[in-house]
Amino acid sequence: MTGGLGFIGSNFIRHILSGRKESEIVNLDNVSYGSNPANLKDLERLKRYRFVKGDISDFSLVNELVGDVDFIVNFAAQSHVDRSIAEPWPFYNTNTQGVVTILEAIRKSGKEVKLLQVGTDESYGDIEEGSFKEQDRLRPSSPYAASKAAADLFCLAYHRTYGLDVIITRCTNNFGPYQYPEKLIPKTIIRAILNMKIPVYGSGENVRDWIYVLDHCEALEKLLEYGKSGEIYNIAGDNEIQNIQVVKTILELMNKSQDLIEFVEDRPGHDVRYSLDMSKIRGELDWTPKHNFNEALSLTVEWYMKNESWWKPLADERTLHPTPWRLKW
Repeated sequence: MTGGLGFIGSNFIRHILSGRKESEIVNLDNVSYGSNPANLKDLERLKRYRFVKGDISDFSLVNELVGDVDFIVNFAAQSHVDRSIAEPWPFYNTNTQGVVTILEAIRKSGKEVKLLQVGTDESYGDIEEGSFKEQDRLRPSSPYAASKAAADLFCLAYHRTYGLDVIITRCTNNFGPYQYPEKLIPKTIIRAILNMKIPVYGSGENVRDWIYVLDHCEALEKLLEYGKSGEIYNIAGDNEIQNIQVVKTILELMNKSQDLIEFVEDRPGHDVRYSLDMSKIRGELDWTPKHNFNEALSLTVEWYMKNESWWKPLADERTLHPTPWRLKW
């Protein structure tokens, strides 16, 4: 798999290795800003786990690793929207070009290797009413979303043209342990712990659907086993909540004053609402998320409060100050 030192990737590795004693994982990660070796430090001596430092755009390396695997789950991505607004090129290089590199390595290997491309609901753009289905048109708003949408299209093209075994997922906003501190939920928790102001874009009324990361991992595992090649699957949490309400709920759980909230200038192209129809994965795979939002959010708050040694080294200026896109945009 790729990008396994990141938030979702590291949770997925833990999930697979704990539940499937026969599985072996090779983790390719370039250890960029979203990666953290501390996420999997306790697994370093496990014989079923091997870490390889490298980039998914390095064809020679990817080509070499493809020969040793049966499945590739691609989590590797530049994923922060604000950063993509400030500097789009790294997002194209990793999220689009990197995926084409993986596809080419599989194609030229001649092996039967299944690729699970982990995508995002942001590829669809926003929607004020209703929910996006897998066949709906892609209308990405940010360079990040555009780079992920382009990767999805390359995957579909390689499936149709070359017969590659590819499945695409598009998931809503994840939260849980090991999430990089500049994301909304961990940033809110950390700044509340430090009694710092919590920046909220615009009026905070933008709506996101939230899914606990472990539910996402279970859905991906099921798709590896039972998903249909060449298909796209939406994965959602059924928790559509305004950003401001997420922040307020966290402050309530932490017994902190809502006076910590500070509304800041909205970012360019800020999508109003994301919503996915996940009737396909429910019907074909009988999958639904297990965790209640408030329960999972409480577990997440507890994890960050107990793991200061994990997040403190990562709480840099981008975590402790809002709107990094302003720096270069």
